[in-house]
Amino acid sequence: MNAPVSPADTLRAALAGLLDGLPPRQAAQAVDRLIANYRGRTPTDAPVLRDRADVVAYAAYRMPATFEAVCAALEAFADAVPGWVPTGHVDVGGGTGAATWAVSATWDGERPVTVLDWAEPALALGREIAAANPALKAAEWHRARIGSALSIETTDLVTVSYVLGELTEDDRAHVVGAAAAAAQAVVIVEPGTPDGYARVIEARDRLIEAGFQVAAPCPHSAACPIVPGEDWCHFSARVSRSSLHRQVKGGSLAYEDEKFSYVAAARFPVAPAASRVVRRPQIRKGQVLLELCGPDESLHRETVTKRHGPLYRAARDTDWGDAWPPLTEEG
Repeated sequence: MNAPVSPADTLRAALAGLLDGLPPRQAAQAVDRLIANYRGRTPTDAPVLRDRADVVAYAAYRMPATFEAVCAALEAFADAVPGWVPTGHVDVGGGTGAATWAVSATWDGERPVTVLDWAEPALALGREIAAANPALKAAEWHRARIGSALSIETTDLVTVSYVLGELTEDDRAHVVGAAAAAAQAVVIVEPGTPDGYARVIEARDRLIEAGFQVAAPCPHSAACPIVPGEDWCHFSARVSRSSLHRQVKGGSLAYEDEKFSYVAAARFPVAPAASRVVRRPQIRKGQVLLELCGPDESLHRETVTKRHGPLYRAARDTDWGDAWPPLTEEG
């Protein structure tokens, strides 16, 4: 009996199929241009994704990374809301639908899904790719201005991934406010840069003001203990590199690490991590050094040694972004 194919594998296969017939040089040139221009300088009334070739190249290059980053954020959120499953999902600025794939990978089953984006070529391609995923075959893809005119129908979950950096401050405020007004849960993901983190913190504050509780990554809904300008909170997701990735970047590794910042919050009770690992653990002889954000609104280091027995073994397996201590050790 064949093992079930994961959504990640299905997505990669669908994207690889799209590149058939598109000259590699054209795809690489399109990605090169789009990397330089797409994120952060796109007015909402003039999408940079102009045609199918642009969208195919960009989707093949960026969709796997967005998918993995959103999956990581959703997994942390799901851990904080055990038993909760969204009955509907709206993907704001979803483009070709990476976040919709991530939601379907996190929670089994079909649900009403609406993807909103300004770029019609991206929506068209997203609809085409989604045909490979049974959970998304009934998804609706609608053109909408992502900004002050945005309206979102009531739903359980709203995702806003890699979108806020394209908006003005006023438009960001409206989009986050519209998401908060429409949803029971909101997950926002941005690039793992100082600017991306600043936008996430801005959104986090707005969600808390709207009555939401932070579920992840923070162990609390109080102020972030990081001093602005001195550091930023971000995490990493491993992404399998396609041949297009290697061609554009000139790299030989079969993977790359996508850095991202995020916040996941809900209107209903949540059980956030006791603490969150906010840096890559340092494994040394007989000990593991963990940099943690704790429930007391502090950043601190915890040293776990062989004397801690099972906890030490767990620490060696703990990754950047994980909850600490593991659930098996908390009980």
